[in-house]
Amino acid sequence: MKSSKPLLSLSLDVDNLWSYLKTHGDSGWEAFPSYIDQFVEIALDRLARHDLRITFFVVGQDAALERNRAALRAIAEAGHEIANHSFHHEPWLHRWSRPRIEREVMEAEVAIEQATGRKPKGFRGPGYSFSRDTLSVLAERGYLYDASTLPTLLGPAARAYYFWKSPLSGAGRSERARLFGTLRDGLRPIRPYLWEIEGRRLLEIPVTTLPFLRAPIHVSYQLYLAGKSRTLSLAYLHSATALCRWTGVRPSILLHPPDFLGGDRVQSLSFFPGMNLSTAFKLELFDRVVEHFKEHFEPVTMEAHAATALREMKGGHEVRDVVDEPRQRGRVEDNIVAEGIRRP
Repeated sequence: MKSSKPLLSLSLDVDNLWSYLKTHGDSGWEAFPSYIDQFVEIALDRLARHDLRITFFVVGQDAALERNRAALRAIAEAGHEIANHSFHHEPWLHRWSRPRIEREVMEAEVAIEQATGRKPKGFRGPGYSFSRDTLSVLAERGYLYDASTLPTLLGPAARAYYFWKSPLSGAGRSERARLFGTLRDGLRPIRPYLWEIEGRRLLEIPVTTLPFLRAPIHVSYQLYLAGKSRTLSLAYLHSATALCRWTGVRPSILLHPPDFLGGDRVQSLSFFPGMNLSTAFKLELFDRVVEHFKEHFEPVTMEAHAATALREMKGGHEVRDVVDEPRQRGRVEDNIVAEGIRRP
């Protein structure tokens, strides 16, 4: 029987230990230190307890390493969707040339399919990085959706905090100048919408933020608040759910490995918010958050979310006029015209 609840998509960026160290500017990431095995074991167990099938955004470099393949294959064998999170996981992907972006996407596709047996249909840029060229490559290669935008006004503040905690030089900070997005990105639609580039359309499913206030609501932020006050965290969760239901927003909720792994498991991520919390604390909060979401929404994969959005667009809830953006390299944030899906 079809659920009467509105859908909610869950996705997880499989950002490995080395990728966090690399973005933070720490040495030693080149050896690709990993927590993939322990993280995947914990995450799959927890998701199975809640009977959830979600979308895992896998980094191509991890898929290319033989030592990670059994764990990544286990994700696919458990019935979860596999999506593309780039090959090198560099949040400055938007600065690259189109040929280099195309190579990045293709190399990740090949490695991910070889490791998991699944060809990705969705993409998320590392650090919410996106550009006109990236979107063009995805549309040309037949991707079903992109999920790289985070429409929050807190992006610059999050970036400033990250820089404060990092050893990055001026050049490193320049590369990461759009990490977590800009103020302009914070004003993008919260609902799914279409990009149209060179005659091709690509669905965008933003990481959902709080309607009106546009504050992040994904689990990493719930954990940060819970570290201050569990009551505050749960009150914020309930408010976010109520606002999404009231405004008709179907949430797309993002997870990360540090939502499952505490400082007792991964000591080298002390700079990451919430790593002062234990693994047991995080898993208990994860259980409460997921049960709350399941009470009010029907959890689905990103692919199912995309299919529903596109079906509604074809069935009368079409986006308003979507025009082809001007050919002005590197200025997608200024030139794209996008509208959210109209409510029935």
